[in-house]
Amino acid sequence: MVQLFVHHKVHDFDHWRTVFDSMDSLRQRYGSTGARVFRNASDPSEVIILTEWPSFDHAQQYAQSDDLRQGMQQAGVMSPPEVLFLEEV
Repeated sequence: MVQLFVHHKVHDFDHWRTVFDSMDSLRQRYGSTGARVFRNASDPSEVIILTEWPSFDHAQQYAQSDDLRQGMQQAGVMSPPEVLFLEEV
């Protein structure tokens, strides 16, 4: 199991969350098995997303997809994302 960690800032969290939730079926098509969202308690525009994937390849294909880039643009992501692919050891 691989975790995809994404950290970025958004213009409007509520709008971003609506778009993020609407992309659940897209994440599932790429193989995601779950997602968790966190927000910085002192800066609500700062978001961290952890998504679960069956393999590194699944997570990487999603992370590099035009679908994700378009969704991030539509959601109002303000900063380039910090992205990490994590494996539990």
